[in-house]
Amino acid sequence: MSRTVYYVAASLDGFIATPDHSLDWLLTRHIDEAGMLGPAAFVEGVGAIAMGAATYEWIRRHQDTWDYTVPTWVFTHRDLAGVDGAEITFTSAPVADVHAAMVGVADGRDVWVMGGGELAGAFADEGLLDEVAVAYAPVTLGSGAPLLPRRLELRLTEAARNGEFSCVRYDVVHPG
Repeated sequence: MSRTVYYVAASLDGFIATPDHSLDWLLTRHIDEAGMLGPAAFVEGVGAIAMGAATYEWIRRHQDTWDYTVPTWVFTHRDLAGVDGAEITFTSAPVADVHAAMVGVADGRDVWVMGGGELAGAFADEGLLDEVAVAYAPVTLGSGAPLLPRRLELRLTEAARNGEFSCVRYDVVHPG
């Protein structure tokens, strides 16, 4: 069964990027790719990706290749250039309107809400977010892009160490 998962790394004080959108604090950290919340292990179960425009633009600026092989929806109100050969849909539609299509193409695998926190919050606002999976890095940033700028009730389902990270999985507790 497909779940919609906000999978992200964060600083101990709850930020996913610095105020100038830098991830330098994260990129030098060690994590076991196949361990709990390791990128390789997580991506195997993903069938569709949702990301915000800032995340998309950061990837395009910092990676020479598009490493994602599943359909990706980029939520934006701007015109952005695509990637040759990649299945990317740019949309300004509300997440509730796009979610069903994402679940359909995911074909039983997870929908990954890649970022950022505001986009994950939009999924949560519509009752569409099932899980929050966070790898906490041993650093504080003091300010920046918040992990999830919403109040959510969560239930811890798993916690472990992976390399330098404290990794936790939470189910989203839906009202009612």
